[in-house]
Amino acid sequence: MIARTLTALALWATLPLVACAQAPEIIRPEVVARYPHDANAFTQGLFIHQGELFESTGRVGQSSLRRVALETGIVEQSVAIAPPIFGEGSARIGDHIYMLSWVSERGFIFDADTFEQVDSFTYPGEGWGLTHDGTHLILSDGTPELRFLDPETMTLAHSIQVTLNGRPVRRLNELEWIDGRIWANIWETRSIVRIDPETGIVDAMIDLAALIPAEVAGRRDAVANGIAWNAQTGQIYVTGKLWPTLFEIRLPESTE
Repeated sequence: MIARTLTALALWATLPLVACAQAPEIIRPEVVARYPHDANAFTQGLFIHQGELFESTGRVGQSSLRRVALETGIVEQSVAIAPPIFGEGSARIGDHIYMLSWVSERGFIFDADTFEQVDSFTYPGEGWGLTHDGTHLILSDGTPELRFLDPETMTLAHSIQVTLNGRPVRRLNELEWIDGRIWANIWETRSIVRIDPETGIVDAMIDLAALIPAEVAGRRDAVANGIAWNAQTGQIYVTGKLWPTLFEIRLPESTE
């Protein structure tokens, strides 16, 4: 019990600007399987569509959108994002894949089959993570705000403030919609927060500390980032920037 409390407090300390009383449940996922992942990929976005894995990567001159063979990690299809763009999160709605950039205030729309760019869009501020709830794209920008965008017009439909015990949670990064909740990596931590999309309240924290590969342990740039949910099977996958491994994880039954 003491060890669990100390671990919870240590994880809690990694979250910036949140209250430290009455912490939500700390969940330690079980590893179901491990798969190869490109250790040179600065992972910014990750999602699954009809069983296929897609990934967007960042850094100027290295940014890309990819379709990846899940079990081998082999990049089967890709398109490079030319400088000076720093690629960020991505999500698919219908026949299009939407991808953000970090500070260029510009996003890209690709044909989901050919990866041909068919359009672009603009938005104020930074772009970090992207997912969707089936109706709206959901964008994070490093602040406590999550923006819900109309994918047809890319205009703001509404937004929520993500809070923990009434305090804002900052550095929301890669996003994934999982079974009615928004999961978000917290930049420069080992933590994922699970968010109620109606209220913005964090109801759980997923601790990925045990998953950090030894090859990148201690590297500040090789943080946990990347969450993908197979809505057809319920499988959940996580990875990180420059991680050599993609993990399939499962939450204890009492937390799902």
